[in-house]
Amino acid sequence: MYDFDTVIDRRNDDSIKWKVAENELPMWVADMDFRTAPEILEALRNRLELGIFGYTDIPDSWYKAYIDWWKRRHGLKMEQKNLFFSTGVVYSISAILKHLAEAKENVVVQSPVYNNFYNCIEDARLRVAENRLLYKDGTYSIDFSDLEEKFSDPQTSLMILCNPHNPISKIWNAEDLARIGELAKKYSVTVIADEIHCDITRPGTCYTPFAAVSEACREVSITCIAPTKTFNLAGLHTSAVYVAGPTLRRKVRHALYTDKIAAPNSFATVATVAAFEQGEKWLEGLCEYVFENRKFVENFLAEELPEISAVKGDATYLVWLDISSLKETGRNFAAYLRRKTGLFLIGGDAYGSGGEHFLRMNIACPRSICLDGLNRLKQGVKSFETENLG
Repeated sequence: MYDFDTVIDRRNDDSIKWKVAENELPMWVADMDFRTAPEILEALRNRLELGIFGYTDIPDSWYKAYIDWWKRRHGLKMEQKNLFFSTGVVYSISAILKHLAEAKENVVVQSPVYNNFYNCIEDARLRVAENRLLYKDGTYSIDFSDLEEKFSDPQTSLMILCNPHNPISKIWNAEDLARIGELAKKYSVTVIADEIHCDITRPGTCYTPFAAVSEACREVSITCIAPTKTFNLAGLHTSAVYVAGPTLRRKVRHALYTDKIAAPNSFATVATVAAFEQGEKWLEGLCEYVFENRKFVENFLAEELPEISAVKGDATYLVWLDISSLKETGRNFAAYLRRKTGLFLIGGDAYGSGGEHFLRMNIACPRSICLDGLNRLKQGVKSFETENLG
């Protein structure tokens, strides 16, 4: 019903992702190469036809769209008074860090993790406390002993939880999330849950919102959500923040309004409502296509490039590639790949401790582009082995 195979030329649309040389193939930033759902495009056309783009309020339909979607798909009951508009998840996290913590306090992150968390923490003059994930036999788990040690530090006031986790594509289960919530409550740590990737999951697999797990999780958490990754709408600057606790809610509202990120542009709420009210069938097709791409990548690596393995993942359109057999850092090998083959990936070093021997690949693209990327990866690995491993 929906077309995910057509290649769309984005080289001349001012795309950050595609601002590359003619021979280069960008598979780095988390930006899909698919047109958004036709239902969203129709809603935006209708808004465009009005021809007036003045200051925009947040309609009740925006709140209802979020509340209905998360209750029906994810089992999280939200209340309108606890839901705030914001212009983006990263902007929200940045504002919350600046206004909810004192300079030089610790913010816990679970590395390897989304690199912008580090930037936000440092920009807020706070300190990163890495709770490095455990990696064994191709899977990741949480080091709860280390997490409790980090939480027990009197200087630790916040944690940024990535659920599902970028870049490892893991959905944290309810048991793990509950343990995080219990520890956070015990040590008075506020958990900022970045759940922007939550809707892109393996068909038949769902994620659990942190705030839905227990009363403790609900009380200590600030949840950042958006339709932007799911429906490829990042350029419209639209997201939401959900906070149930009244004291936290007041602080978060103050942070968002003080940093001037609480007002929508003319298209932000229109696209959001259309996405959540009419985009579900498109999303189902997207998830099927993306996870067929993942299977395609896994089979290609097994048959053509056994030196590299894809870490098992049930969420996101990002593949975390283990290149440890090459005995080179992800940063250096990514630079080599780009120079030698034109394939542009991100070295795992960017995601903190534990990412040094990995690459992140974005597979939200037509399968023909995915195959092109894999062939370039194979070419680069073979060339690297010839030059460096004898």
